[in-house]
Amino acid sequence: MNNDNKSSGGRTRKIIVLLAVILIVVGVGIMLFQAISIQNAKNKDAELTSSTTTQTSTEQATVANKIDFDSLKKKNKEIYAWIKVPGTKVNYPIVQSSTDDAFYLKHSATDKSYSSSGAVYTQSMNKKDFTDRVTVIYGHNGYGDTYFTTLHRFEKQDFFEKHKKFVIYTANEKLTYRIVSAFKYDDRHIMNSFDFHDDNIFKEFIEMVQNPTSSNKNVSNSLDKEITIDDNIVVLSTCFTGQKSNRYLVCGVLVKNEKTN
Repeated sequence: MNNDNKSSGGRTRKIIVLLAVILIVVGVGIMLFQAISIQNAKNKDAELTSSTTTQTSTEQATVANKIDFDSLKKKNKEIYAWIKVPGTKVNYPIVQSSTDDAFYLKHSATDKSYSSSGAVYTQSMNKKDFTDRVTVIYGHNGYGDTYFTTLHRFEKQDFFEKHKKFVIYTANEKLTYRIVSAFKYDDRHIMNSFDFHDDNIFKEFIEMVQNPTSSNKNVSNSLDKEITIDDNIVVLSTCFTGQKSNRYLVCGVLVKNEKTN
């Protein structure tokens, strides 16, 4: 009888221990499940927050395009950009002829009719997305205050120091350029005179733009950036009245590229 009681008591203890182990395992399992559920919820919240932040960032990076390119292209499909230089009267479409680099020297951008004052234009050696290392934009001087005549205002130091940027719009972008320098130069054809694919030549050109040898020059001393071979430069080129062998250049480096809507 005593042996039976001992055996029964031993089985009871084993059952109690087994039940305790089962309860512990179930409890741990429940806690693990809860922890995983909470972490998954946090991950989903983080993904949602990240998505919302990205969307907001994209929306903030998109700016309104002030130029109605659809209407402009109906008049002349070769209009591909627009330039505005604050403080001057430069506020014009930019064109590029598909057949003759000199065409817009004596033709209007609006309807391609003959015009002695021409248009603001680039030549075919430059791409129309302004991704070239150097893009040269041409405009006449001397026809009243039209086209690039008022760029000569940059010859005055106080004007140069107060007006630091110009803007170019394309159909999808707003490109802001920080003006590096403005100076008298010779009449060489820049795009034909320099092989800008050569890093060393481009470096020399960058140095020249930042430190022109001309006595008629203004140069920025506070660019807030170092110009490197990874940058894009736009040169605005016009003439001097009565000086056929000279050009006046206003040079800017791209500092902001914003998508437009």
